[in-house]
Amino acid sequence: MQLEDYFDFQRPDDIRLKGTRVGIETILYDFIHRCRTPEEISQSYPSVTLEQVYATILYYLHNKEAVSAYIANWLEHSHRMREEQRRNPPPVVTKLLKLKAEREAMKKIHDSQISS
Repeated sequence: MQLEDYFDFQRPDDIRLKGTRVGIETILYDFIHRCRTPEEISQSYPSVTLEQVYATILYYLHNKEAVSAYIANWLEHSHRMREEQRRNPPPVVTKLLKLKAEREAMKKIHDSQISS
């Protein structure tokens, strides 16, 4: 088996572990940035085997420059999307935030009535 056989290269910016919906960026973020062990990572993702985690790490080590760029692009895209969602939240998020604010206002009124 070739190392690349562990992955589905869907697009240049979307590499997934074969047979899962998990992208290599997920595994490598946990490994590189969260300093998690392969065993901890495989326990976090039920659809991923320990062998797949090791294959992902090995793929990264063999292609460090390209995979580092892949992860950097993924992180940049993630940050842009979070910022976009923060600036323009979907209607359901706006509604939930409004409900939360109303609930907190009602709680303050209730708490002030009790303490009076």
